[in-house]
Amino acid sequence: MNKTPDFIIIGAMKCATSTLHEQLALQPGIFMSQLKEPNFFSNDEEYEKGWNWYLSHFESAPVDAFCGESSTHYTKLPTYPETIQRIQHHLPKAKFIYVMRHPIDRLVSQYIHEWTQKVITEEINLALKNHPELIDYSCYMMQLQPYFETFGQDRVLPIFFERMLSYPQAELERVCEFIGYPQKPIWNFELEAQNVSTERMRKSAWRDFLVETPGLRELRRLLVPKSFRTWVRSWWAMKQKPELTPENHENLRLIFNSDLAVLGSKLGIELSCDNFKSVVKNQAFNWV
Repeated sequence: MNKTPDFIIIGAMKCATSTLHEQLALQPGIFMSQLKEPNFFSNDEEYEKGWNWYLSHFESAPVDAFCGESSTHYTKLPTYPETIQRIQHHLPKAKFIYVMRHPIDRLVSQYIHEWTQKVITEEINLALKNHPELIDYSCYMMQLQPYFETFGQDRVLPIFFERMLSYPQAELERVCEFIGYPQKPIWNFELEAQNVSTERMRKSAWRDFLVETPGLRELRRLLVPKSFRTWVRSWWAMKQKPELTPENHENLRLIFNSDLAVLGSKLGIELSCDNFKSVVKNQAFNWV
């Protein structure tokens, strides 16, 4: 009988979900899909591949393993409106892990990611108008409320990016306790952070071929001076970190503070853009 996921990391995008996925995959008795983001329940083109295609990502899992996957598209309303209905149909007993980050920091990180992927080409202040999803995906209660209504609060574990950076072992233990894992997990500090956007390098097929092909890579390092290689890299690099105008920054604060006030009430705390990092870093929270 094919295994199905016991839990799903549902987001949010650019909140270290890839790192958490890899850390869980290292624990004995936990099986994480090798395709980190199947996006089966969100993307129509993936859903049309069928249930057996989805199950194939877990067919090599041991019978008694805890199985999981991590698709941040599952908390991308209103982009993918059928996600929760599909999950409820196929995985009515699943548990969910939702990782949150300071909403403006998350937005900027997503912008950088989309710029490197050539999804967004304009500068960040214009992108706010043309790509409202940058804001939507940072409205955490907007994304969570349908999960609460469909599955209940107790089936969703809140995790914060800032606390996971400071207390990774403790947060990994919280995740494993939530999914029912009976052993003590061990955070591997030698594992590099996954899918980080800080390098801000725009994708290029022919550049990646030259850089990643083993023989060419060694030859390039031997024959081409580092200074020249650095100069060439700058052709694809974002020249400086995106800067929001003071007006846009304040508008985002107002939008996110409204959402964070509701989120905070669900956690029994007062939460805003101004206190977000200090509050979520110093204590682990569960829903009240």
